[in-house]
Amino acid sequence: MVNKPDSNKARLHRHKRVRGKISGTAECPRLNVFRSAKHIYAQIIDDVAGVTLASASTVEKEFTEYGGNKDAAHTVGKLLAERAAEKSITTVVFDRGGYIYHGRVQSLAEGAREGGLKF
Repeated sequence: MVNKPDSNKARLHRHKRVRGKISGTAECPRLNVFRSAKHIYAQIIDDVAGVTLASASTVEKEFTEYGGNKDAAHTVGKLLAERAAEKSITTVVFDRGGYIYHGRVQSLAEGAREGGLKF
């Protein structure tokens, strides 16, 4: 019998390992990414205060197209960068959430960089 490894369990293990090394502050908050099969979510978090400073996702009402592709992720990245600029956030530390920096995660990061975030 072949046992298939649990990929989400491995992702959570990678995420936990990375979170031990990076943390968001008020000066340089953390940009966290979560992706599901149909949607992608991004938040800018101040870990010291324990608050979310800005967020964007494909679940929001104004987002009408399909949320599970690279174009949607790029749009979410730009939208998050705009919302961060309103709160005068320019630099962040990127937390890919244990996901490989490829595809939708990479597209979100590129959209955020185009929007003006530095990381």
